[in-house]
Amino acid sequence: MKIETNVLSVIPRTPNVLSIRFPRPEGLEYKAGQFFFVTLRQNNKELVKHFSFSSSPTESSYIEFTKKLSDSEFSQALRATKTGDWARIDAPYGKFTFEGEYQRIALLSGGIGITPFRSICKFASDKNLTSKIALFYSCRTPDDIVFRQEFEVLAEKNRNLRLKFTVNEAPPDWKGSKGIIDADMIKHELPDYTDYVFYSCGPPAMVKAMQSIVEKLDVPKEQFKQEYFSGYA
Repeated sequence: MKIETNVLSVIPRTPNVLSIRFPRPEGLEYKAGQFFFVTLRQNNKELVKHFSFSSSPTESSYIEFTKKLSDSEFSQALRATKTGDWARIDAPYGKFTFEGEYQRIALLSGGIGITPFRSICKFASDKNLTSKIALFYSCRTPDDIVFRQEFEVLAEKNRNLRLKFTVNEAPPDWKGSKGIIDADMIKHELPDYTDYVFYSCGPPAMVKAMQSIVEKLDVPKEQFKQEYFSGYA
């Protein structure tokens, strides 16, 4: 579906991460984990980039993407974006999805790679899926944890959702884990890890590192699903 629309709202998530919402087009159906193309205008140019839905299919009034801001031309356009601005949407795309087909899934993410997992966790919670979901999320600092409060609220309501936040630079009052996601962390949190289907999303280097960890754990390769984010342009 290709449609011209307007920005519904701009939501700061962290000091360098924004969510952009659009009214959900009538008839648009998508799966948690899919992505869409967004076109913005700046200086008489049309700029196009694809993003995972950070909204859930259960959220009927809007669709949303979330981006870490950089020095790129597209990020500059996002910094200037305001409610009512024109945009074009082309959706949906992608097979990195979850609809409850597995009884246990582990989501491995770093940085802005969290976006499709917000969609998946919200969808699973709203649909009262019985699948057990373990979310591992690595960031530089606690302030960089995108959707932290939303995930914590979801975990309070959904007993099948477990959260594991870990940071590299921890302040004195941080009570969570420190360091990166590794095999020992997965084995400690998920003693039955071989029963899980692993999803990983983020920059290529991060996803490849997660794939190596899963391989070292002797998890069958068909139990690993990946989605690369091609940088932060």
